[in-house]
Amino acid sequence: MKVMIIGSGGREHALAHKLSQSPDIDCIYCVPGNGGTSLESKCLNVELKNIEEISTFALEKNIDYTFVGPEAYLVQGITDIFYQKRLKIIGPDKKASMLESSKAYAKEFMKKYNVRTAAYETFSECGKAMEYILKADFPLVIKADGLAGGKGVVIAQNIEQATETLNFFMKEDIFNGSGKTVVIEEFLEGFEASVLAAVDGKTILPFISAKDHKQVYDGSKGPNTGGMGAIAPNPLFTAEHFEDFKSNIMQPTLRGIREEKLNYKGIIFFGLMVCAKGVYLLEYNVRMGDPETQAVLPLMETDFFQVIKHIYDSDLDGYEIKWKKGSSCCVVAASLGYPGKYETGFEITGYNQVASKVYSAGTVFKNGKLISSGGRVLNVSSLGDNILQARQKAYLDLAKIKFENIYYRNDIGG
Repeated sequence: MKVMIIGSGGREHALAHKLSQSPDIDCIYCVPGNGGTSLESKCLNVELKNIEEISTFALEKNIDYTFVGPEAYLVQGITDIFYQKRLKIIGPDKKASMLESSKAYAKEFMKKYNVRTAAYETFSECGKAMEYILKADFPLVIKADGLAGGKGVVIAQNIEQATETLNFFMKEDIFNGSGKTVVIEEFLEGFEASVLAAVDGKTILPFISAKDHKQVYDGSKGPNTGGMGAIAPNPLFTAEHFEDFKSNIMQPTLRGIREEKLNYKGIIFFGLMVCAKGVYLLEYNVRMGDPETQAVLPLMETDFFQVIKHIYDSDLDGYEIKWKKGSSCCVVAASLGYPGKYETGFEITGYNQVASKVYSAGTVFKNGKLISSGGRVLNVSSLGDNILQARQKAYLDLAKIKFENIYYRNDIGG
């Protein structure tokens, strides 16, 4: 079997590594991949410019399945084009992808199908949003409606911070149109959890829980990032929380997918807040989370390729995914300055001399050397009997990896 993975980050490297372990897969094309995927067994990096080139390549190479990593391709309609060409692809179509690409659409969907979520209002005029916050209770949450690379959510503690955020999003348009409409939500107090799940259009099959660490500094301080680390399973997310999630979030979501006749064969990500009054949905993502994937997939005992086949064949009902015992900890090594300005182009050493699995997020492989090329550079992922053991292994190995201006949080899983 030949598989193609779309994307270039740590998530895609984790997917490539996991799929390379399947005895049914002979070749994995990574489009475009990164320095790490180029070193993986069965993997070949391919540079393709757009969806048309990608779909043409899939036809020419007789690709059996394509798996889409980043949301941007899904939002642009890659699934629709692949279906038109009778190519097998894992990921929702353009309409279903609005569950991530439009916060306003997603909140209306949640409201319509009684998915438990925070109270909210949507605004497309900055003046009206300003009027609303003058009467609102603080803290409150302001979300850019469109895609913002994980950076379009601000918890405003006071009127000054809320005003500044609305100006940045709506007037200065820092997200190139994605913040012209905003969703303003009530602030929910509790702890966050993430649940990835397989969707075949008729059934949702949840994976184990995870916990992301969004903010750049220790103690969850500073600006939001794409994610500075993740652990799985989330030790705070109990069996009772899981049942609450299934009843009040997962099943209503499935009902909505069915009743709206959304073409959804792929992965759905549930970003959750666990409060004293129950589990609430913060957001949907229509793809694997990053870096949650790098923490969750290493614990999956089942051949992930078989999961993909069951998704495409709409055959998840009654299917069981088996998980390893223990815990996983993934720590992100970034370029100093991320998510702001940072420098790249530095040689990375020690990555191939550690016990942990090291996934490339922003690297290239040139002249026999792995070189930093992004804000998030590497993901160091370790397994242990418990989260403490997994965490210790990850940080011991991370200390052996060197590149100029390396930065990472010291409290992932702590």
